[in-house]
Amino acid sequence: MNFSLISLSSETSCPRSKSLRYKSDKSLVFRPFIKLGCFNKDDHLLMLNRDARKAGVYQSLMPGHVKESYVGKNYSEDDTSSRCKFVRTLLIDNYDSYTYNIYQELSVINGVPPVVVHNDEWTWEYIRYCLYEEKAFDNIVISPGPGSPTSPVDIGICSRILLECKDIPILGVCLGHQAAYPCDSSILQALGYVHGAQIVRAPEPVHGRLSEIEHTGCNLFHDIPSGRNSGFKVVRYHSLVIDPDSLPRELIPIAWSYSSETLPFLDNQRSDVINDDLADPAVPRLILNNNFAANLKNRNFRSSKSSEEEERGKVIMGIMHTTRPHYGVQFHPESVATCHGKKIFENFRKMTVDYLLKANRIHERQVHNSGKLHLYLENISSSLFISDSYANENVDARFLKLKWKKFENLANQVGGAKDIFCELFGKQNAKNTFWLDSSSVEQRRARFSFMGGKGGSLWKQVMFKLSDRRNIISKSGGYLTIKDAEGSSQSTFLENGFLDFLNKELRSFRYEKEDYEGLPFDFCGGYVGFLGYDLKVECGVASNHHKSRTPDACFFFADNLLVIDHQNDDVYLLSIHDIPNPESSTTMSWLNITEQKLLDLKISSSKKLKKQTSRSVSQATFSNEAGFRSKKSRDEYMNDVEKCLQFINDGESYELCLTTQMQKRVANIDSLGIYINLRERNPAPYAAWLNFSDENLSICCSSPERFLQLDRNGILEAKPIKGTVGRGSTPEEDNQLKLQLQNSEKDQAENLMIVDLLRNDLGRVCEPGSVHVPRLMELESYATVHTLVSTIRGKKHVNLSPVDCIKAAFPGGSMTGAPKLRSVEILDSLESCSRGVYSGSIGFFSYNQTFDLNIVIRTVVIHEGEASIGAGGAIVALSNPEDEYNEMVLKTRAPMMTVMEYQSESD
Repeated sequence: MNFSLISLSSETSCPRSKSLRYKSDKSLVFRPFIKLGCFNKDDHLLMLNRDARKAGVYQSLMPGHVKESYVGKNYSEDDTSSRCKFVRTLLIDNYDSYTYNIYQELSVINGVPPVVVHNDEWTWEYIRYCLYEEKAFDNIVISPGPGSPTSPVDIGICSRILLECKDIPILGVCLGHQAAYPCDSSILQALGYVHGAQIVRAPEPVHGRLSEIEHTGCNLFHDIPSGRNSGFKVVRYHSLVIDPDSLPRELIPIAWSYSSETLPFLDNQRSDVINDDLADPAVPRLILNNNFAANLKNRNFRSSKSSEEEERGKVIMGIMHTTRPHYGVQFHPESVATCHGKKIFENFRKMTVDYLLKANRIHERQVHNSGKLHLYLENISSSLFISDSYANENVDARFLKLKWKKFENLANQVGGAKDIFCELFGKQNAKNTFWLDSSSVEQRRARFSFMGGKGGSLWKQVMFKLSDRRNIISKSGGYLTIKDAEGSSQSTFLENGFLDFLNKELRSFRYEKEDYEGLPFDFCGGYVGFLGYDLKVECGVASNHHKSRTPDACFFFADNLLVIDHQNDDVYLLSIHDIPNPESSTTMSWLNITEQKLLDLKISSSKKLKKQTSRSVSQATFSNEAGFRSKKSRDEYMNDVEKCLQFINDGESYELCLTTQMQKRVANIDSLGIYINLRERNPAPYAAWLNFSDENLSICCSSPERFLQLDRNGILEAKPIKGTVGRGSTPEEDNQLKLQLQNSEKDQAENLMIVDLLRNDLGRVCEPGSVHVPRLMELESYATVHTLVSTIRGKKHVNLSPVDCIKAAFPGGSMTGAPKLRSVEILDSLESCSRGVYSGSIGFFSYNQTFDLNIVIRTVVIHEGEASIGAGGAIVALSNPEDEYNEMVLKTRAPMMTVMEYQSESD
């Protein structure tokens, strides 16, 4: 299967996998491993101390790197073409959320994945050893990221690299160009700052928005059009810029944007048809070949343009050093919506090869098989969170056997999904039951529903609560309680956290693929439940500012389940047992009993909960004492939006997904009745009902958003939602609102930033070149809202586990903002309580190593007699506080009205 990274230019639309096809299919080897530090020349391990802010930051999951086929190979001196086949890049990650988009691009373009290290991970002595003694890298790319070049903590080793590596080609993407405020210290900033340039505020913050670029035509922009209407449009993420008057003589500007002009994404779709001949002929084209010391005469060009730049309101988007092969760009060539971004990286590759050839250094590119660096690359990982259990083969194996039955065209004959669930599992308040409910299947958004209750001998419930970090010196440890089918309970402290436990559980399963080959769905039994938002501390976030009252994770191990195929109206019954202790009689008994219940089920005799009549609820109801109370008042929420805007203007974040909670006492309300009403009022493709009776916890979820899915073919898929507007009261108003959403530059920017973030998250665990975006900003309509939905997919690397994928992407970027880590820290400081279940994920982890999880939004969580509803929205530079508050209220309306109406009717 071929994959392509979506692009609006024809140059990046062809399948990427072809670029990875060499004479030997074994030329690329990817091996997950654990990074412990680094080795110096004498093989001494260098453990680097991180400051408190970065100590808990997650590391990247990345494959191993080169094998003997091209690393460590001694070429003959006349084999120049072989030597140039692979370009070896050291990619410095400045703790950004877009680094692995660059990683994916370079992996394909260079023919070998880059080596990724954080900016405080290797000492300068070791980097110098790799570059100048082992000659292990041909060039360096510095990623975007939060931080200021003026701060050693934020810029890390980058400033030393820029100053010392005078003869190493370097390309900086965003971090390094400016630098004065976190998140804007692009390498373009750093490059400018290191050499004495000043950083000033941009005319306005520009995040996730497109601009046209005018450039000089130097080698970095070779064969790329220039100027207005040329088709060269790029995505920008910055609040600060280089002051052109402060540039020292050794730095030359090579690209500009028109600061007052930004473009909506929809206008970008035909940019690939623009011919390079349309570039502005008035702009001199500086062809700066490989003699980086030459062309000082171009200083006159820069000087002559300064006043013109000010008059025309241009912003510097690229600079180069006059005597060193150092380049920096302010925009993001790796963004999905940037035109000709791939070409920029290709040009940098060619410039690197040309530079090596001219400097007669191509014959020095030797990393021998006995080299210490080779051992390092083969055995040390960039990941802190591939668990030890993944590399440990001494896991107790459990052999599972699946039995199943299919009943064609039966679902509607017995009343549909609701009647089936209520009759088979809904009695006795539906205790300890689950229902992953595709209640909205229009436009093939979803197809299957899974339901079940307390099952056979393998059934169990696992509940996890994070420890109080004030008492436990453990970053993510917590207490796990397991209750089995017989009712016995056992508790233990998990030092490595819940996800490590789940990883071991999933790895312990052994099964035969033939058992489920005839099934059209992936969930064949296994764990079903939720991951709370606070489990982010197991995925790299340093800490939680608030502690959840609800469990941080709760799952059933479902050994019996019923599945409905809504597309074909079929019903499936599945039951699993372990082979060493086969429970064949029990398994067949459940299958036979449930089959008989289905055949006996008649619509006229099905148990039905009384359907609630929809009634209009005035706005005053939301502030009534008998209604929900908000954790934040209207003014407080709007003040928080203003604070977010200040953080964005200061460059701390591009986008902050601010949330709050509404709460109401509901005492002994019928939770299942609320869910039935919610699914009728607000049907959704990733809806869910969960009841953990021992925890006094019920979850009524009508989520339209998928967090992450891994299917049996190893394909990962995310479907983030960003951009929401309410439905109109008339068809004319509804269509008007649709158009308004589709053409909103603000909503497009929100969506684009999260798409780039999730491309990065998937890029950390997917095969190089496989991450792509088949659908970008598609409009989807639901009962109460219209939304913009994008789809990102990639091929999971074979050596990584399902839990590794979760750790790379959790919590979902649509609920955090970007860059993720810095944004989460800011949000934790602004929000007044734990999000708990809200913003986490509900779904399954099947024993056959597949999973499907939603984003917990549009949800009522009922815990210990209190109903809570979380809601919020993405704050970007274009946000308006009042509009953001109204959008937050809009998202609470369906679940809030459902609870209030149901409670009123019950009273």
